[in-house]
Amino acid sequence: MVLYISTPSHLYLASITYLACELRDTYINTCPTACNSYPIHCSFPSYKQTQCTLSSQTFTVFFHTMAMKINLSLPIFLFFLLAFFSTLASAKRETEVAADPELKTCKHQCLQQLQYTEADKQICLQRCDMYIDLKHEHEKQLEEKTRKKKKHEGAPREHDEEEEGGEKEEEEEAEEGGEEEEEYPYIFEEDTDFDTKVETDDGRIRVLKKFTEKSKLLKGIENIRLALLEAGAHTFVAPRHFDSDVVLFNIKGRAVLGLVKESETEKFVLESGDMLPIPAGTQVYIVNRDENEKLFLAMLHIPVSTPGKFEEFFGPGGRDPESVLSAFGWNVLQAALQSPKGELEKLFDQQNGGSIFQISREQVQELAPKKTYWWPFRGHSTAEFNLFTMSPTFSNRNGILTEAGPDSSSLLQKHNIMLSFTNITKESMSTILYNSHATKIAVVIGGKGGLQIVCPHITSSSNGNHEKSSPSYHRISAELKPGMVFVVPPGHPFVTFSSRKENLQILSFEINAQDNKKFTFAGKDNIVSSMDDVAKELGFNRPSKIVNRIFDRKESFFFPFKLPQQEQGHDRRAYA
Repeated sequence: MVLYISTPSHLYLASITYLACELRDTYINTCPTACNSYPIHCSFPSYKQTQCTLSSQTFTVFFHTMAMKINLSLPIFLFFLLAFFSTLASAKRETEVAADPELKTCKHQCLQQLQYTEADKQICLQRCDMYIDLKHEHEKQLEEKTRKKKKHEGAPREHDEEEEGGEKEEEEEAEEGGEEEEEYPYIFEEDTDFDTKVETDDGRIRVLKKFTEKSKLLKGIENIRLALLEAGAHTFVAPRHFDSDVVLFNIKGRAVLGLVKESETEKFVLESGDMLPIPAGTQVYIVNRDENEKLFLAMLHIPVSTPGKFEEFFGPGGRDPESVLSAFGWNVLQAALQSPKGELEKLFDQQNGGSIFQISREQVQELAPKKTYWWPFRGHSTAEFNLFTMSPTFSNRNGILTEAGPDSSSLLQKHNIMLSFTNITKESMSTILYNSHATKIAVVIGGKGGLQIVCPHITSSSNGNHEKSSPSYHRISAELKPGMVFVVPPGHPFVTFSSRKENLQILSFEINAQDNKKFTFAGKDNIVSSMDDVAKELGFNRPSKIVNRIFDRKESFFFPFKLPQQEQGHDRRAYA
């Protein structure tokens, strides 16, 4: 056992340690056998560091002998021992402050707050200690998990089941709140949360990372993946199939899409707002038929092979993209295709232009459906529906909400998905609402604005430590811009609002949409106004007349983002 006193202020502990070391000779005389290992070693280079080393086997004997030699009564000796360890704990805390820069900075900031009283500063210092303790505990948990993982990897097969059970229990504990969650678990940035799966000079495909990589709170949608495709003017996206069902949505641009069936290719002309389902295993190619504008597509993948993971398989191809056929043996290919090896080698070696590349105007026309062969393919879209031109579910001068439920498409019905499009007029906001069953996966496709989500799974430091009979809630805020993705779990109240200069446009895939209901906290028919007066009074502990005056409002769903007259001097864009 090693005791360190690292500050000159702890003279009391130094004197105790010195006393222990002074009694070394007494201890040696009393226990000559144990002395052979020199269980106690003392050195006093200065008051800045006093060290005394005792072997763990003789620590108890030493203090017992010390008490006997200085004729201390048992109560006095116990008091002495308690004071010894209390001072040791204090020294350990001082050492942690010096060793942990974050704790040192936290305490320094507490003491520098001029508006704080002495009591406030003490509370602040205590919170610093609590935070560091929690951080160290979390680090210990991670170390323990790493240790168990290494042990599991090197353990015999018969112990696998036991180890898996232990890991499962740890995961359950984390879900119950034992593990710290990221501060923004529902916000996905375009630059940091997407992986570029395909990129050429003429386009790219980016895939959002698995939702559970961001937060364990999103386990309910861990099997779903989102990809965004961007293709330049007059480009061809090479034929491929996926091991996933795909809900394809045309965000912007004009496209021709070919679905290859057993005996023919069915072609579709897509406009902005069109939705088209692509069943797993179906070969599909895409053409951007516009000679000036880029094409932007959103593709929601529901994997059918490996949960949470999908792959693309190229049929036609060469070196780039590589054809799946080139992975087979030459004898197999020669027998299956009845062609000599040399001819096959040339076939699978020619294509090297990537999976997205530019084509000529004439090739674009050749790929168009026959019934719309004439340029520029004017005619009705053959997609299942167009979300931008459907009759809105709700509309007023402050915004539009359009929804296409699961019954709008067999694939949407199969996976219980609803598509929705929200267009919030500039300087407007949606109501505060939550979904009863659906998880909202939203893509910002136009404009700028803001978002606030209320989450009970992340504790805000401003909530304090006082006991309550209800959870504490944390506000997750974000400034929205095109390309961002956010998720709203069921039951979580949220609000979106536009900027002062432009509309905010949001495309949403709502998972588990069957029987979902939207409950609002503001506007006409909100859930507070719908309560009976006694329930309002009991809930708020305020007269129902006051509650009704605050919550009753004639507008529905979309409102002007305008503060009350007495609050108009404040900044309405406070995200903190």
